Parts: sequence; C-alpha cells; structure tokens
Amino acid sequence: MGSRLWSGGVKKLVNVGISRGETFTSARLCFYSLFHTIEAVPREYTGNKIAAKDRAQGRIPTVVFSKDQSDPNKPVSRKQLLTTERKQIKSILETVELPFFCSTRFKLQIRAGSGSSHLLDSGTVLPIKVHRDPETGRILNLVLQWAEDGVKGLKVNIPLVFKGEDISPGLEKGGHLQKLETHLKCECSAELIPPKIEVDISKLDIGDKLHLKDIGVDPSLKVLSKMANLPICKIISAQKLENNKLKMEANKLKWEAKKLKEEANKLKEAEPAVI
Repeated sequence: MGSRLWSGGVKKLVNVGISRGETFTSARLCFYSLFHTIEAVPREYTGNKIAAKDRAQGRIPTVVFSKDQSDPNKPVSRKQLLTTERKQIKSILETVELPFFCSTRFKLQIRAGSGSSHLLDSGTVLPIKVHRDPETGRILNLVLQWAEDGVKGLKVNIPLVFKGEDISPGLEKGGHLQKLETHLKCECSAELIPPKIEVDISKLDIGDKLHLKDIGVDPSLKVLSKMANLPICKIISAQKLENNKLKMEANKLKWEAKKLKEEANKLKEAEPAVI
C-alpha cells in the first residue's frame, strides 16, 4: 500500500465536531485518539494454533483491510495480517470505551518486529470489530480498516447516545427508557465519522416513542437503514416494564419446560423394550 504520512486527520475531526454542536465528550474522544498509536507487527501465517500461540504471548491477531476506491462495489482490495499488543489495546479501550472505540480513528504504525525502530507502514485506521471470548471477555481478534482523510464510502456502526433523561416527563413520572436500537449503520467519508449520534428524549412522556425519521442526522452521513419508521426508543410505564419482565420470565420457563420434555422423550425412546 505504500507508506502513509499521518496528516492529523483526527485533529480536523475534532474541529468539525465542535462546529456542528457536538458535545465536549465527542471532541474529547477524538482528542484522545491523537495520543493513541496502535503498534503492530506483520504476521505471515494464519490458523488456530498460530493464533493461540500469539495470544499466549500477549498478542492479538489483527487484520487491517483497505477499501477499493476505484470500485465502490468491491469493499476490500487488500488484507494485511498483523499482531498487536493486548496490553496496549486494553489500555486504549480503557480510555476510548466501547462502543465509541469502533467509531473513532487511530494512528497505526506497522514495524518490522516487536521493539523494532524500522517503520514499514503507517496511517490512520478505524476499528471495525473486536472479537471477544463470550465467557471471559478476553480479546481474541481485532479487525481494522485504513481510514485516511478522503477515503469515501466507509460503513460505520455509530453508537446512539440518549440525552435529556434528567428532564424527560415520562422518566420523571417513573417511566422506563426502552432502547430499541443502540447503533445506526451509516456511510460517510473517513474524516467525517462522528464518534456518536445524540438522541434527544427530553420531551418524551410515557407511551411516546422516537423513530429514525425523528432523529436529526448530519447531512454528511448516509443512514443505510431504509426504514424511516424504524423505532429507536420509547418510554414505557413501570407497570408495563414489570409486565414485560414477567412475560419474559414466563417464556423462559416455557422454553426450559419444552427442553426438559424433549430430553425426557429422548431418554424414553432410548430405553429397551420390555418383553
């Protein structure tokens, strides 16, 4: 891909965010990314055994993709195999927490080897996925994408942040905010990726809901959902919340009873016939 000179694209993003009325939190997330450089080294091979060895040595198998700008229908033009340091990624995640991690750009430096001063490649990347062990939460794999200024058509899951909970009439009456969506999948240029999209619920009363069409999304973002009436959130009463919990618990008990019945039938079928 050739060497990339990082031109401070994230710094531009900070300024864009502030000029569009973004909160201090948005600017702070972008500001922190200026001071986080993901260090990586190349790896030649893939496979479960090799990945397990990397993880045992405190490293995370990592992939960085390149988007093909000449062909919009071809999402990936090149894939680079890397490894990153688990301690460093965990440190970054402590500062720029999920879900903001996957909507924030970072500097990436690929060096010839661990501790090497020889720089093979560098640039700006956007994290796409963080694969974790479902039981331990340990990071298993990391997926990145080159996201230099000017790269267009990036698809990003942008987190929704709900504001106005302290003055919402419905919540003041004891209602509960039910979040039906936590992210919006959008397409935009790399330098215009916002860390979040704010959803104002300050005027919602019990029974009110917001749809996708009710959310003010910056014109630079192309929301990929075609459902204007996609429900984003609603305020439900405390009684309805309790009823929903009871209903979920009843459904869970029904499912467990069904599984037990199926297991009993299997055991019965496996019993030898009595002569």
